[in-house]
Amino acid sequence: MKTLLNIDECLNAGKDQVGGKTYCLAKIHSHGIRVPKTLCVPCKVYEDYLHQSRLKDRIFFEINRMPLEQMRWEEIWDTSLRIRNYFLNTPVPATIEKNLAGLIDTYCGNNAVAVRSSAPGEDGASTSFAGLHDSFLNVSGTGDIIKHIKLVWASLYSDAALLYRKELGLDIQTSRMAVVIQELVPSDRSGIFFGLNPSSSNESVVESVYGLNQALVDGDIEPDRWILSRSTGNVIRHTDPVRKRYAAPGNTGIMFHDLEDHEAQTPPLSPDEIHQVWKTGKRLEQIFGKPQDVEWTITNDELIILQARPITSTGFTETDDKRSWYLTLHRSYENLKTLYDKIEHHLIPEMISEADKLKQQDLEILSAQALCSEIERRQKIYDDWVKIYWADFIPFAHGIRLFGQVYNDAVAPEDPYEFMNLLENTGLKSMERNSLIEKLARMIRNDKDLKTALENERIPDPGHPFRMLLDSFVDQFGDLSCTIGSGSECEYGENAIIQLLLEFAGRPAKSRKSNEIDTTQLKDRYIKSFPVDRRDFAEDVLYLGRESYRLRDDDNIHLGRIEAGLFDALQEGRRRLVDPGTTANDIEILLKAPGLSLTQKDQNQEETIFSDKTAIEKWISSRQIVGHPAGPGISSGRARLIKTPQDLLSFKQGDVLVCRGVDPNMTFVVPLAAAVVEERGGMLIHGAIIAREYGLPCITGASNAMKLIEDGNQITVDGYLGIITCRTEDL
Repeated sequence: MKTLLNIDECLNAGKDQVGGKTYCLAKIHSHGIRVPKTLCVPCKVYEDYLHQSRLKDRIFFEINRMPLEQMRWEEIWDTSLRIRNYFLNTPVPATIEKNLAGLIDTYCGNNAVAVRSSAPGEDGASTSFAGLHDSFLNVSGTGDIIKHIKLVWASLYSDAALLYRKELGLDIQTSRMAVVIQELVPSDRSGIFFGLNPSSSNESVVESVYGLNQALVDGDIEPDRWILSRSTGNVIRHTDPVRKRYAAPGNTGIMFHDLEDHEAQTPPLSPDEIHQVWKTGKRLEQIFGKPQDVEWTITNDELIILQARPITSTGFTETDDKRSWYLTLHRSYENLKTLYDKIEHHLIPEMISEADKLKQQDLEILSAQALCSEIERRQKIYDDWVKIYWADFIPFAHGIRLFGQVYNDAVAPEDPYEFMNLLENTGLKSMERNSLIEKLARMIRNDKDLKTALENERIPDPGHPFRMLLDSFVDQFGDLSCTIGSGSECEYGENAIIQLLLEFAGRPAKSRKSNEIDTTQLKDRYIKSFPVDRRDFAEDVLYLGRESYRLRDDDNIHLGRIEAGLFDALQEGRRRLVDPGTTANDIEILLKAPGLSLTQKDQNQEETIFSDKTAIEKWISSRQIVGHPAGPGISSGRARLIKTPQDLLSFKQGDVLVCRGVDPNMTFVVPLAAAVVEERGGMLIHGAIIAREYGLPCITGASNAMKLIEDGNQITVDGYLGIITCRTEDL
């Protein structure tokens, strides 16, 4: 089979070789409907590349580090990132590349093209996998086109594709990917046609923007929307957005520009053009026998079909998981910029102000009824902020992921996590907290009398410098034994924190790692990987990545202060319930408040752990657990299992922190740790972030670690390979 097929050859090659998208375009073309000039790299080329480069074995290892069914979202993203980097760093074998490059050069020259996925099974009649695989616009030059072909191949293992691997039939042994190379049409107007409105079977929908369609698909520009009669094409209603910008090809990639005033005031389509889009969409429905989801563009007043796929009822078969929600976390560069402005300049100041107000209120002077009302008010405030956290702060964490992908695509480093070196030292609140802990420990270390007094549980008077700093610390960061954001309740205990500070004081001061990598040189290499006209974009993505990295931790600290305000009110209520001076009437009133009870809720309830038989067998036979490498280095120490937040207060210097997942308020013990092991999570969770700040080995996604490792086991953590090994005599 040829390495590159033209559109007239694709129907005969068959859908199994050219994929659903290419086959559909070829069929549209055969009916005389205009499509862009189209070429296809068939699945056979992908298979030959995987086999000859031996990349197949490496992908198989990554996917089988642990059962995909047990992976959390972060772990799946990490797996996908590593596989993508393999594709970037694995050259196309010489014989394949020579043939492919010659044909691309002949057909494409230096013309700009779109490089799109076309996997068999994609865009089928029963399911639509739109958005799971990558497409790239405005790619030119043979070398760059081949690079983006590899990236489309890699997207067969995107996090979205891995999430829907069963529906996709994703199997390393059998999965394949064809690639469409399409002429990049200079679009005046673009849009989408839905032959069947998901909300009404009697309607069709047309959406349109000025310029390229990518801005509409990514959600960067709100489109004009027309609801049409399915039978006549008549407009039923029109949604008129605020029009400001349009997307167009730059020297490379996509650039945004401001619309001219007359365009901003005028819908992108005339009534005749709306009808033409509807009419063409109906014709495609006749050709394929089903209503179609169509991407189209208009250039020089000519309608061109970019792609079409059958409309399915839901796209995916949903289960009781949140996979579709996870996919909404993927945000474009433009969307992230808007989100950052909202978080940094509005939400964070509001959170700080809210927490300060709660802290300043004197709860002791409130009547029983007023205290009950205050508890209800604080519960609502906290619940509202949790909703905002999930709606805005969690999606903004994608800024780290976006930077990681942009960095790796540009630089193709050997280490897929090299980009993290440019995100560290961003002034994390948790690092500020840890610096204060170290300052308190230093005061103990340098003052023998103070150390002796604290060892004998004698805390200095309020005017003492140590006490003043300790009180300031508690005001800023609250009780170290609380788990932020989990709804768990706890109470500040001076003696517990003092014992922790004595542990810190008993070892030499430990600062964050001295970065062995020249980050200035690293940043320079990254920026210079972009054409001159794209370097501002490269700088902006780095900035967003750094802010996303900082806020990934800081937002939890701020949310924790609001949660602490709720706990303060609950603790005041509980204090009154056991106070002999509280009247029977007040007790009756207090017991009506949400969260107040004479019996504390059980905080030690264990999670049910899904047992991975393979992991257990491997532990028994080889004393190893395989997870995801999240912090480079190798270190050994005594395993300290953290089942409750209070367990942290007995953490000792040189212990290995082993837990299900490191909460942001748990990271204060990391300077004491020899290494960090987490059952869940990926490179971007709090434990991994802080471990890297201190240069500690870290492994995440260590399946069943809390079940297989016993407290006190001597273990070795290999953060390069993602392997935990236990000393034989400890088994």
